Amino acid sequence: MTLEQLRIFVAVAEREHLTQAAATLHLTPSAVSSAIRVLEDRYGAALFHRVGRRIEMTPGGREFLPTARATLASAKAAELALSELGSGARGSLVVHASQTIASYWVAPFLARYHDVHPHVDLRLEIGNTQSVTQAVLEGEAEIGFIEGAVDEPALSVQTVAHDRLIVVVAPGHPWADGRTVRPYDIATARWIMREEGSGTRSVFEEALRGRDVDPSALEIALVLPSNEAVRSAVRSGPFATVMSELVAAPDLQAGRLVRIAFDMPPRAFRMLRHRERYRTKASQMLEMVITQTGG
Repeated sequence: MTLEQLRIFVAVAEREHLTQAAATLHLTPSAVSSAIRVLEDRYGAALFHRVGRRIEMTPGGREFLPTARATLASAKAAELALSELGSGARGSLVVHASQTIASYWVAPFLARYHDVHPHVDLRLEIGNTQSVTQAVLEGEAEIGFIEGAVDEPALSVQTVAHDRLIVVVAPGHPWADGRTVRPYDIATARWIMREEGSGTRSVFEEALRGRDVDPSALEIALVLPSNEAVRSAVRSGPFATVMSELVAAPDLQAGRLVRIAFDMPPRAFRMLRHRERYRTKASQMLEMVITQTGG
């Protein structure tokens, strides 16, 4: 088994499409198909079903995928370790961050880092707390930044800043008159929320449980996948939502949204690393920038 075969397997598995995988790998579809068949024939394991013109992973293929990803991540770490011997921070660094952190907090640190280490190819991928955690676990990201809580023994978790969630409504909403909103009022509103797995939603739901409010009792009118979409939707009608002060600030200052009197506890911005993977100099330097100048 070669690393190239593993790369081809992972590319096909993630897309379940030979032609798309071939285009990503800059190979011909026949070369990709041949590599998969060689791998299957050598180990007597069916990794994919061929259903007409479609291709689907077998249960065995799905079981093998995390191992293949981990092996490729380890190989990449070994390559980086060798490339850094006797040199400064260089190479590539992949960082994943949840939306609020990526859009409103971490970007200045990345810009500062690039000024000091211009030879590092720095790439930021945006997701939510759940997807960022998974990316660090699987080696797709060296460092992750999340807003929600995480319980993964394989990861080291370090608080690097703090943020506060607030509840906001449009100026025409009944709650915009300055009244104090009690916990039992929460279930009377129509809510627009981020998706399951987002740090904002998970922290809000945990805060409600702390006030004896069942999050499942909320009337959720709409679930949207980004902070910007949530802001726009709440401005348009009689809805409430919860979001970071950082996200809401422009609309609060312009009078397009109103912060209601419902206190929320502060939440932590957390940095994730895999405990057992090699820490490149490039990633160590970014950690230093974050921890020395973070919130």
